[in-house]
Amino acid sequence: MFSLKVIFIAIVATVFYAEPADALRILGIFPLAGRSHFIPAAQLLKGLAAKGHKVDVVSHFPQSKPLPNYTDISLKGTLRIATNNMTYNDTRQFNSFSMYQFTYMTGVEVCGLLGQPVFEKLLKTPKGTYDLIILELFAANCYIPFGQHLGAPVVAMVVSKMHDWLYGPFGVPFNTAYTPSLFSSFDQRMTFLQRLQNTAVSSIIVAQINYYMENQKIFVEKYFNRKVASIMDLYDEVSIVLLNSHHSLYDIIPTPPAVIEVGGLHVHDDQQELSPEIKKWLDESKDGCVYFTFGSMVRIETYPAATLEIFYEMFKKIAPVRVLLKITDPKLLPPGLPKNVMISPWLPQVAILKHKNTKAFITHGGLMGTQESLAYGVPMVGLPIFGDQYTNLQVYEKRKIAVVLKHEDITAESLTKAVTTVLNDPNYRDNIKRLSKLFLDRPMSAMDTAIFWVEYTARNGNILQSPATKLSWWQYYLIDVYGFILLCIAAVLYITKCLIKFLYRLICSRKSSQNKTPVAKSKKNK
Repeated sequence: MFSLKVIFIAIVATVFYAEPADALRILGIFPLAGRSHFIPAAQLLKGLAAKGHKVDVVSHFPQSKPLPNYTDISLKGTLRIATNNMTYNDTRQFNSFSMYQFTYMTGVEVCGLLGQPVFEKLLKTPKGTYDLIILELFAANCYIPFGQHLGAPVVAMVVSKMHDWLYGPFGVPFNTAYTPSLFSSFDQRMTFLQRLQNTAVSSIIVAQINYYMENQKIFVEKYFNRKVASIMDLYDEVSIVLLNSHHSLYDIIPTPPAVIEVGGLHVHDDQQELSPEIKKWLDESKDGCVYFTFGSMVRIETYPAATLEIFYEMFKKIAPVRVLLKITDPKLLPPGLPKNVMISPWLPQVAILKHKNTKAFITHGGLMGTQESLAYGVPMVGLPIFGDQYTNLQVYEKRKIAVVLKHEDITAESLTKAVTTVLNDPNYRDNIKRLSKLFLDRPMSAMDTAIFWVEYTARNGNILQSPATKLSWWQYYLIDVYGFILLCIAAVLYITKCLIKFLYRLICSRKSSQNKTPVAKSKKNK
């Protein structure tokens, strides 16, 4: 009896836990110390591990609990992690950053981690150890050479809509007449002045970022023993790009097969659970609850006292509606927090937005949170702080799923009006429910789509790249072709002109000779 039991357990373990024959060895490289940038990647990597692939992940955010097939290679402590440590004053400085500062912080500083023992060990890893490498494309292109170094195809993730500087390298047409820049708040129907501004802003930003990223060549040479003519050349080593956007909400762009939309990878997180206290608070919020957070980075309690008083006044005015407020350090809050407010240093965002009594979301407009809000049909009040948050919220405001206010313009009255509008105007909830259906209406889920193309790349390698990536800019824009056509037209016009001139002179000379002959004869007769 005992032996039969052991055999049965062994069979079950073999069926459910044995590594599949086609399991991949995957290396995830995410050295940027921003949690929001890692969230979609973490979901994909966990999804791949759940499917039986062996996943090693380099990041600043190791999992709190061990996961089967998922191994953390931690960078924790090597850079300042942008989680719950950004003050109000920090946010003001972010808006004044130059492109040099941006590419230095998110590029050069991140590339400097290649000297850490974690990467020294990976650089000594034999070729063939990994079947695939997944990394983020943002501003640290110095990590792309790991693909060639380890002999594995590279899958890149972009955690927002397409960056202006990535269109060209991946053969995606970037027509600024109808494609808004990542740094503009325009939609795809622009006036002449908006098209002019959109073109100028995008052109300047792309030129600056491409120029400053060339500083990363020294890291490629030092750590990979490779010389590259341009850091841009490394894009050729990326097989596919997984794009965290979706045409239902963002821009409709003509993408080649190697650029795949998987927006919303992170919106289904069944591992999140409400604590008993938060669950009780939400369950008892019969008049509804407003969820209020500025994401994983910004600490609301560091805002000026006058702004916090405006928040307090709004909380009082919307009662008996309740509020869930993310506050890292309650000691920094002024006294008098209204009784309809519950604060917590951490809140399980997906689980809260799923709850039937969550009626509105006050947000800074980060892409991860607003996609979750969209997926679960919760309309928003937006207070953008920096980066793409302005663009995201402008899109939502135009689609009437959010009311947007500027921090410098808010008053207790304007903020209360915005919140009550979102709570009480059924158009906002109806609009976001409709957009939620469009966002989720796909042949496969975002996760299944991403996993399919990751496995496809591992099987087939770098075969999906657009031929446009092999052309120089003057070939891509047909400058040589149009130049040749213009030259031919000019040559034809010139030959035609010369021929007409020759014929004209010939005709004129004949007429002249004919006119001279009678005169000569008349003189002879005389």
